[in-house]
Amino acid sequence: MRLTVLSTLFLATTSLSAGAALAAGDLNVICAADVVICEQMKSDFEKDHDIKVNMVRMSSGEAYAKIRAEARNPKTDLWWAGTGDPHLQAASEGLTEEYKSPLLDELQDWAKSQAESSGFKTVGVYAGALGWGYNTEIFKQKGYKEPVCWADLLAPELKGEIQIANPNSSGTAYTALASLVQIMGEDKAFEYLKSLNANISQYTKSGSAPVKAAARGETGLGIVFMHDAVAQTAEGFPVKSIAPCEGTGYEIGSMSIVKGARNMENAKTWYDWSLKPEVQSRMKDAKSFQLPSNKTAEIPKEAPRFEDIKLIDYDFKTYGDPEKRKALLERWDREVGAVAN
Repeated sequence: MRLTVLSTLFLATTSLSAGAALAAGDLNVICAADVVICEQMKSDFEKDHDIKVNMVRMSSGEAYAKIRAEARNPKTDLWWAGTGDPHLQAASEGLTEEYKSPLLDELQDWAKSQAESSGFKTVGVYAGALGWGYNTEIFKQKGYKEPVCWADLLAPELKGEIQIANPNSSGTAYTALASLVQIMGEDKAFEYLKSLNANISQYTKSGSAPVKAAARGETGLGIVFMHDAVAQTAEGFPVKSIAPCEGTGYEIGSMSIVKGARNMENAKTWYDWSLKPEVQSRMKDAKSFQLPSNKTAEIPKEAPRFEDIKLIDYDFKTYGDPEKRKALLERWDREVGAVAN
């Protein structure tokens, strides 16, 4: 009898422990931002919660492809950061879950607009304008003129001096492609990109890689989001960031919960936590200089401000549409990627 009672107590205790562990459990996150901010977010979240974060760092295009490939058996719970276009595409394809955070009303209008346009299947977490960063020492040594407009990047002396990511893998490069189409019109944009190809030394996988290469002196200039160029300057590298004179597009870095997530409640916990002003104010500590989406979050003093940049009225809905995105990427593969150096 005594043995039976002890066994029953042991089983009850074990079940309670297992239940508690399950309540805390895991969270599987794809982070599509720079690795330093990804690691900081994971560390800060785990300090505040009894939840183990399994994080994978991917570019935006890779993240979208993984979530799409796993749609029938999701292995990811939450996709944090990366350009908004692929998040909108995932939303339109039913790959992500509708969720309205209690913090939604604390966000900037552009962040709420991102949520509304997706049927609340994604939300803006930060924003940043597209431009480039160039190595001032290389340009001085070689006597290059400072490029302040998109047109200046076609200068013959810049042959082999420019890097940009591949728009199939990188949200940054897709934003550049979509921005140029909106600025110039599609046919002229592709003529421009074919001309620019002569000056491109490499199409990288990651969107921030080109300006990191410029910072190290491996190339002269990287076409990136301006905050990525500013981050290299903050690290002490001779990098100057430029907002193009003709105008430029911008990203709304977004966040989405994956439809059918195994750890749904934990995903919502991260979602709400990451929209808090104190969490977003910490991004600058990882030298991440985007504009935060929470209205009361601290804006890093180094962050490029939208009011200082000639921004286009970027059409997120159109260029986040799966068919439009597919058509542009196929044309890029055919007319630019196929003849890339």
